[in-house]
Amino acid sequence: MMKRAPMTSKGAERLRAELERLKSVERPAIIQAIAEARAHGDLKENAEYHAAREQQGFVEGRIQELEAALSTAEIIDLSRLKGPRIVFGATVGLADEDSGEEISYQIVGDLEADIKQRMLSVSSPFARALIGKSAGESFEFQAPNGTRRYEIVSVDYGD
Repeated sequence: MMKRAPMTSKGAERLRAELERLKSVERPAIIQAIAEARAHGDLKENAEYHAAREQQGFVEGRIQELEAALSTAEIIDLSRLKGPRIVFGATVGLADEDSGEEISYQIVGDLEADIKQRMLSVSSPFARALIGKSAGESFEFQAPNGTRRYEIVSVDYGD
């Protein structure tokens, strides 16, 4: 039995859009680049041909990865998860108790995690430390640079 991976509907939409772009834009462009490089003759010493083939391998690999991820994804309806406790899909507002700095993260599936967009993987240590807690609670987290204390300011499930 294949393991189902949790994913938000927005995350699934982003992956589907990337898959469509790879199939309809990237793949044809690479095929064209390979054809043009072949027209230049000797393939053994044709750097453009080898670069295009390498790029083709990366794109085809990503297409397979996205197709597999979407086929095993379990899209979680965040509107059904509303509650006081932090669970998958929650956007959590935090205040660093030492610096006072406030930050928010959404807890998402492994494949849609992106720290730059403040989206934490549900399997990350920090997300696991948040799961089950509620707004108003404080907790300690052992970060690589030492222990940090946070207060949970808000828990939201707006999708």
